[in-house]
Amino acid sequence: KKPIDFDEFQITVANAIDRSQLRSERDSLREEIKKRSGYHEVVGRSPRMLELMNFVRKVAVSEASTVLIQGESGTGKDLIAKAIHYDSVRSSKPLVAINCSAIPETLMEAELFGHERGAFTDAKAQKKGLFEIADGGTLLLDEIGEMSTYLQAKLLRVLEDQTIRRIGGVKDIGIDVRVIAASNRDLEQGVRDGTFRQDLFYRLSIIPIFIPPLRNRKEDILPLVDFFIERYNFRFRKSIKGITQEARDLLVQYDWPGNVRELKNAIERAMILEDADFIR
Repeated sequence: KKPIDFDEFQITVANAIDRSQLRSERDSLREEIKKRSGYHEVVGRSPRMLELMNFVRKVAVSEASTVLIQGESGTGKDLIAKAIHYDSVRSSKPLVAINCSAIPETLMEAELFGHERGAFTDAKAQKKGLFEIADGGTLLLDEIGEMSTYLQAKLLRVLEDQTIRRIGGVKDIGIDVRVIAASNRDLEQGVRDGTFRQDLFYRLSIIPIFIPPLRNRKEDILPLVDFFIERYNFRFRKSIKGITQEARDLLVQYDWPGNVRELKNAIERAMILEDADFIR
């Protein structure tokens, strides 16, 4: 406005430039995160993996509010979950992950749903739960097969009503969260054993994704090896060109009970110890 206060004008322009730069940096960081967590991180040329990733892309852009990912330990369930999130309309919102086997039941409820001040002895302040933090985005419940039946019942209600209530709270809070559940256990067997609620299993498995073990898709072993060599060359500042044919044959013949994680660790170890141009 006139008359112009040039000191104020200069501050306004400087703030506008700073804001523009921050927005640009934010968008750049989001793209980098998306790139690091997207489909190019999922290496697979086998027909089973190509079919799987085609299905995952459809799930990502869909309105599905629940997804169940199952597979053995080390197959990359968290990677698939990240790919789903970062290729969806929710990618600008948080992706929040929690390992259900790593937190005691008494703490898990507060972690998921939050609590009001004074709800229990140590509740000195109000705390938002992970459902609230992930609002508009995605919540990954890793190893959901380890969740107690009590929390399973509470989770089912959240999925059905899209509302949560903090511990000690008196009102429901609406949320918009896509829940991705992951498990290396056979949840159908858990239903038969009575350790996993049948109604929750049916609710989660509207969109089921099963990641095959590495031993059942051996065509992916060597592409994964090349991918990890390139990654660790950059990280360790090395220039290893590849692996010998004998080593390739051994890697393909091995069954990899630890799946992709075991292969990744093996290549990392070899890269640290190898000084020649090729891993033998």
